[in-house]
Amino acid sequence: MGDQLLKVESLSKGQILDHVSFEMKDGEMLAVMGPSGSGKSTLLYQVAGMDQPSAGKVWVKDTEIAGLPEDEKAKIRLRHMGFVFQQMNMMANLNILDNIMLPAVQANKGRGRKTKAELERAARKLMQKLSISGLEERRVTQVSGGQLQRACICRSMMNSPGILERDERREEKWHLLFADEPTGALNKKAAGEVMEELVKLNREGTAILMVTHDSKVASNCDRILYLLDGRICGELVLGKLVPGTEKGREERVNKWLAGMGW
Repeated sequence: MGDQLLKVESLSKGQILDHVSFEMKDGEMLAVMGPSGSGKSTLLYQVAGMDQPSAGKVWVKDTEIAGLPEDEKAKIRLRHMGFVFQQMNMMANLNILDNIMLPAVQANKGRGRKTKAELERAARKLMQKLSISGLEERRVTQVSGGQLQRACICRSMMNSPGILERDERREEKWHLLFADEPTGALNKKAAGEVMEELVKLNREGTAILMVTHDSKVASNCDRILYLLDGRICGELVLGKLVPGTEKGREERVNKWLAGMGW
């Protein structure tokens, strides 16, 4: 496990979050679980700087982002954060490749730092990594749910430092992927495929903070936090996933959840 990546101090949001504090290390895969209405998704948005908390601080690396102007938050999100949601908001009028390239194209506007050919190479590289090569020209309605979610993960990684070779020397190479129920809309087989790819990305160094209702999904993570009524009231440390231990980890998670009143 690497150095500290994220530190959340007494984060509150109206009546939804109540002085939530936790830390996350670089390269960690952390799940947040809890009943519906406990504040899980709200927590994700606050930590990502997509909404302003009522109180508290969020440190990402050495920067306290909750107090930053919106344009400064946007720069950090653009260069070092990615987002994957249950509702896969792809543009229906674009093919899969163009959808994946979209955030990088927007980030590159007016700067001219990267050519379209460079962006396309990066997108194709990610598609190969996530096992969806060959789907570049298809529309979002012409692929399976699992393939579409993997394309969403590719899109979330497009601005990750190191993806584009020209940036490798000067960009600080950390990336935090936020995932809000990334398998919630998928069948069992597709969910397994998507989780396999997320675990692979994590092993390659991408930190992942995930909200999930699925104990099998959570059992892939290094740690699980249990959120209830806006407060963290439990933590389960699992460590890095070792192949062959999946069943035992899931059983351990289910037993822990039962003890939390799940």
